[in-house]
Amino acid sequence: MVQPPKSPIALEDRASEQGRLYSPSAARNRDAIAEVLARVLPTGASVLEIGSGTGEHAVAACQARPDLSWQPSDPDAASRDSQAAWAGEVGGAILAPLEIDLLRPQTLVAIDGFDALVCMNVIHIAPWAVAEALASLAQDRLRPGGHLVLYGPYLLGDETAPSNLAFDASLKSRNPEWGVRPLDAVTTLLASHGLVLVERVDMPANNLMLIFQRREPE
Repeated sequence: MVQPPKSPIALEDRASEQGRLYSPSAARNRDAIAEVLARVLPTGASVLEIGSGTGEHAVAACQARPDLSWQPSDPDAASRDSQAAWAGEVGGAILAPLEIDLLRPQTLVAIDGFDALVCMNVIHIAPWAVAEALASLAQDRLRPGGHLVLYGPYLLGDETAPSNLAFDASLKSRNPEWGVRPLDAVTTLLASHGLVLVERVDMPANNLMLIFQRREPE
């Protein structure tokens, strides 16, 4: 029987069964996200996911691309437990989750040499310092030519969807350090860390997937 988790750990209500958390938003978007990841990630890629949440996206990606080696992570213990429970769905493709908090540098010691860094629905529910730390991590730990893949809502100036403007206001009412990030601010930040936007993919519900590539200085 599916029961609500004891302590909410996200902006949505999540159900739990046999240690696995279920995210309503992940159920809606995981197939579309996995389709893009399956297309853009190189063969046999080692992937580090920051803020893996329930772990459902890792399963969907590895089911679409069994050749991937996926390293989930999260600062939240309940989320890591869920990731570990979900990992059994795809055998050994998903590694034991790591406790990684981008604002605690001591948690980053064990990570190095990834082909891709994936971060979904994180930077708008965190201080801007998290985006800055993510940029530094990608610059320092991605292999040359590696990809940083972001997913979520963004502010697009006059083209911003009304739903994203309302979401931005809602987030800021919860925490003034949160908010939907302007796309140009994100691309400028990442460019300053050697990461160039190579593809922008429109996704359902006014979200975007952004694919950046690490370039070496000329």
